[in-house]
Amino acid sequence: MSFFSQRVTRIQPSPTISITAKAKKLKQEGKKIIDFSAGEPDFDTPDNVKNAAIKAIQDGQTKYTPVNGTKELNEAIIKKFKRENDLIFEPDEITVGCGGKQVIYNALLATIEKGDEIIIPSPYWVSYPDITLLADGHPVVFDCSLENNFKISPQDLENKITNRTKWIILNSPSNPTGALYSELELQNLAKILLKYPHVWIMCDDLYEHIIFDNLKFKNILQVDNKLKSRTFIVNGVSKAYAMTGWRLGYGAGPKELIKEISKIQSQSTTHTSSISQAAAIEALNNSDEFINKNKKIFQERRDLIFSKLKEFSQLQVFLPQGSFYVFVCCNDLIRKKKDDGSEIKNDIDLSDYLLDEGVVVVPGEVFGCSNFFRISFATSNENIDEGCKKIISACKKLK
Repeated sequence: MSFFSQRVTRIQPSPTISITAKAKKLKQEGKKIIDFSAGEPDFDTPDNVKNAAIKAIQDGQTKYTPVNGTKELNEAIIKKFKRENDLIFEPDEITVGCGGKQVIYNALLATIEKGDEIIIPSPYWVSYPDITLLADGHPVVFDCSLENNFKISPQDLENKITNRTKWIILNSPSNPTGALYSELELQNLAKILLKYPHVWIMCDDLYEHIIFDNLKFKNILQVDNKLKSRTFIVNGVSKAYAMTGWRLGYGAGPKELIKEISKIQSQSTTHTSSISQAAAIEALNNSDEFINKNKKIFQERRDLIFSKLKEFSQLQVFLPQGSFYVFVCCNDLIRKKKDDGSEIKNDIDLSDYLLDEGVVVVPGEVFGCSNFFRISFATSNENIDEGCKKIISACKKLK
C-alpha cells in the first residue's frame, strides 16, 4: 500500500509553471532563449504599491489579520466592485486568499462531494481540472472550438448540465485564448442557468482589466443579478497590477459560501501576508493610470505578434480580445517531418521542436486543446519580433 493518497495520483504539477522553470534553467545555462511561456506581466509592481508595503512594514503591520483579510482591504474590494462593476457586496460576502488559485480551491473544496460535476469549457486554465480532482469532483470538459471563438454556447451548456452538475466555470477574458464573452452572450447563458437552480457559476475575472479594442468587460452577474445567490466572482491583483509574487486573490459571493471558505482557510494558510494586503489596498484604490498605460502596451504587442504570425499561412492565429496571450492553431504542421526525419505528431512535439530552435511556447494539450500552442506577449517588442522570426523559420524547415 502506498504511503501517498490516491488524491495526489490524480494530478500533475502545473505544466505552465514547469515550462517556465525549464526556460529559466536554459537561460541560466547560457542558452539564447525567447521565452513566450510567462503567465505574468513583465512590468514591475507600481512604486506607489511598493511604497505602501514598505510603510506597512515600518508601521508594524506584521501581525496576524482576520482570515478574510483586513477591514481596510475588504472595504477596498467592496468599493472596487461598486466602482468598476456596479455590484454591491457586504463584508461577509468577501474572501481573501493567497492568490486566485487558492480562492478557487477553497470554493470547490467547500462545495464538492465525490462525483459532483464541474463544467469546464476548453481551452481552460490548466489548474481548473486538477483543482476539481483534488476536491473529489469530476471535470466535465466541453471543447469550445476555434469556429465558435472558444466560447460555450447556451445550447452546448444546457446539453452538459445534469443533476450532478455543481458548478460551471466562466473565464473571461480567457487564459489561454483571450476570448471575451459579450454582454449578449452572457445574457443568453444566464437564461439557461436560470432554468437550473442547482448549478452555481464561478466567474474567473483575473484578466478583467486587460481588454482591447475599446471593448467593455462584463461578467454574468452584471448582466443578470437574479443569479447572485449562486455566483462566485474570483479576482486578484496578479495580472492587472503586476503583483504575481505578492500572492493575493479575492472572491465575492453568498455569505453562506464565504463562511465555509473561511473555515477551510482558517485551517490552512490562515490568511495571506499582511504586507501583501496593505499593498493590495493601494493597488485597488490608486492604479487607474498604471492599468490604462499597460493596456495600451499590451494591445500594441498583441497587434505586433498577430501581424507577424499571420505572415505564415500554416499557422492560424486567433485574435485575442483580452489577456496577454495568443492561441495559435498548428494543425497544418502536424505529421510534418524535421530534418532528422522524425515526425511532429502533435503540439507537444512541435513545442519541443521550437524549444530546440530557441523559442519557448506552451502546448495547447495542457489547456485541453490539441494542435494549438499558447504564446505570451508579456515581453518586449524586440523579443516578440525575434521570437516570431524564429517560429516561422523553424516551421518553414518542416517538410
